[in-house]
Amino acid sequence: MVLSRRAMASKRGGGADSQPSAGVEACKSNNVHRACSLVREAAKQGAKIVSLPECFTFPYCLESFPDFVEKIPGETTQKLSEVAKECNLYLIGGSISEEDAGKIYNTCTVFGPDGTLLVKHRKIHLFDIDIPGKITCQESKVLSPGDSVSIFDTPYCRVGLGICYDIRFAELAQVYAQRGCQLLVYPSAFSLTTGPAHWELLQRSRALDNQLYVATVSPARDENVSFVVWGHSTVVNPWGEVIAKAGIEEMILYADIDLKKLAEIREQIPIFKQKRSDLYAVEMKKF
Repeated sequence: MVLSRRAMASKRGGGADSQPSAGVEACKSNNVHRACSLVREAAKQGAKIVSLPECFTFPYCLESFPDFVEKIPGETTQKLSEVAKECNLYLIGGSISEEDAGKIYNTCTVFGPDGTLLVKHRKIHLFDIDIPGKITCQESKVLSPGDSVSIFDTPYCRVGLGICYDIRFAELAQVYAQRGCQLLVYPSAFSLTTGPAHWELLQRSRALDNQLYVATVSPARDENVSFVVWGHSTVVNPWGEVIAKAGIEEMILYADIDLKKLAEIREQIPIFKQKRSDLYAVEMKKF
C-alpha cells in the first residue's frame, strides 16, 4: 500500500487490475524479493510512503513464528533499508517475526528515504480469542506484546502504527490523534470470520472518530494455508469514506492523503475543540 500526499499501498493482497497470486509463500527469500519488486514498481508510479502487509515473509500461522524468527537488524530489514534508500521513499515494512532476548515479537519496522530505521513497532495487543466453531487463536502462547506506541514524521504527514488486532483498541488511535497523527497504518491479516464482520467497520470507526486517514494492508488470500486471510487492503478518509479498496489477490493499491480535506473536516466538525476534558480523558502512559 502506498500512503502520503501521494499515498500508495504495496501489498500482497489485491483487487481490480490485480494479477492472481497464491499470496505469501513458504520461502522467506522469495517473499522478500517479491515485496522489494513491488516497492520499486510503486516508486515508479510516484509513491512516497509504501506499506507492506503483516507477516509478509511467511504465511500467517502462529506455529510458524519460531521457524521464521530473525533479529533486527537482520537479513530482511537490511533488504527493506536498501530498497527504501534506492527508491527514496518511506517504507513501512509490514511485519516480521522478531527474536530479542529469548522472546518473539510480531514487529513492524519503518525506514526513511536514506535507509535509516525510523521506528520499530511491536504488536501491542495479542490476538487471543475464542469464537466457538469458527476460530480460536492464542498468540500469547508464542508471542510477547510490545510496550510502546510508535509514531514517525514525514514531509507529508505524521504517521501512527499498529498491527492487526491493535486496530480494535480505540484508545490507541485516540492517543495517536492527540499526538498529531494524520494517518494510521495497520499491517493486518484478518480471518474469514472477523474480516467480513469487522474489517471495514473498524477502519471507518477509527478514521471517523479521530478525523484522520486509516490504511490497512493485508496479505493476498491463499485458500491452501491453515490461516486463510480476508484480504481487502483499504484506505479510509477522515469523513469515514472508503477511498481505495483491494480485493483478495495481489496488487498495489494507491490512495492520496489530502491534508487540506482533513483540515476542512476538522474545521467543519471541531470535535477536538469540543472534548470535555473536565469529564473524561484518554492518556498515553508510555511513549
